[in-house]
Amino acid sequence: MTSKEKISRALNHQSGPVPIDFGSNAVTGMHISTVAAMREHYGLEKIPVKVIEPYQMLGEVDNELKNAMAVDTDGLLTRGTMFGFPLENWKEWTTPWGQDVLVPGDFNIYNEGSDIYIYPKGDTSAPASGHMPEGGYFFDTIIRQEVLDEENLTAEDNLEEFGHLTDEDIEYYKKQKVLIDRSNRGIIASIGGCGLGDIALVPGPMMTHPKGIRDVTEWYISTVLRQDLLHEIFDRQTDIALGNLEQMHKILGDSIHAAFICGTDFGTQDSSFCSTDTFDELYMPYYKKVNNWIHENTNWKTFKHCCGAVENFMSHFIESGFDIINPVQCSAAGMDPKVLKERYGKDLVFWGGGVDTQKTLPFGTPEEVRVEVLERCEIFSKEGGFVFNAIHNVQAKTPIENIVAMIEAVKEFNGE
Repeated sequence: MTSKEKISRALNHQSGPVPIDFGSNAVTGMHISTVAAMREHYGLEKIPVKVIEPYQMLGEVDNELKNAMAVDTDGLLTRGTMFGFPLENWKEWTTPWGQDVLVPGDFNIYNEGSDIYIYPKGDTSAPASGHMPEGGYFFDTIIRQEVLDEENLTAEDNLEEFGHLTDEDIEYYKKQKVLIDRSNRGIIASIGGCGLGDIALVPGPMMTHPKGIRDVTEWYISTVLRQDLLHEIFDRQTDIALGNLEQMHKILGDSIHAAFICGTDFGTQDSSFCSTDTFDELYMPYYKKVNNWIHENTNWKTFKHCCGAVENFMSHFIESGFDIINPVQCSAAGMDPKVLKERYGKDLVFWGGGVDTQKTLPFGTPEEVRVEVLERCEIFSKEGGFVFNAIHNVQAKTPIENIVAMIEAVKEFNGE
């Protein structure tokens, strides 16, 4: 069975081998250090790994490594990164931990002691928008919110980063279409502009001088006290997104299997950021617009990322029109894999949940990893509807023997 067939069967809730995804998007990836270590494990040529998502310092899982790991997906990333510069004009850079990598040409930084600061859009005249502390392995966003003028808050200020596709964007997607048509794997496209209130985007790390509500705490306060303003932001953002989706579908057609729509988190480790009533009132109408358009005009499945304890949100995600949920954080309160599969497995594809990245994968033994992976595959793969991935990205300093044990356990489950 080909990788495309494995992904298609899983997405259509048909039984079959469990497909594997690593690296198709910004929430199913691997840190650049682990990508390099996995290439070394499999005896592949030592080359600088490309940093395809500098915010989290995710590395490109290239074709050679995908073949070695039996990965069944290819990703179509957005042209711009979280820091607002495109994935092009690659140049060499040595990380603080001594790894030689390739970064986009507008990856511009400066040092203060052992701390590293990165410029939005590569614009060295702007204040830095990200900070990698001494001993860190990825960037944190710098909050740059100006003093709020409550009486003059406008939707425009929080819409500046959401625009229609440019000529450069369209040309980029046309080139990507040629590449994905050659792929024998399942294709997951990241659809920019649909992340309603995604807290990673709210501070505007991709903007030189962000306006509006950019402090994380202030944004969460706004979901209660400024709902009218947020409705206006989401309504206009959705209209822009629908226009872009129409253009992207004209370019991509039915060559992709799933579209990454939104990374907005609603769950914490043991609770949630809002009630399901707030979700239904503030978020669901706009999710429905996007998902309905996709389902009415394409054969794409829609992918929702949401961390945390969100069992009580699952039926609301389904009502909103989402087909896929990721990362399936089984370690969070109420997220028992058997319960999730029994209650929601007929409607949602579980993309992730394959192994705990907070405890088992980084701190367990290879045998403990194997046992957990086999158990999760057994639970989630019944009657299809499961794509294997860890619970969120594989982090730096994760023991390579554990990552290998994870991959080998999925192969074992599939009888390979």
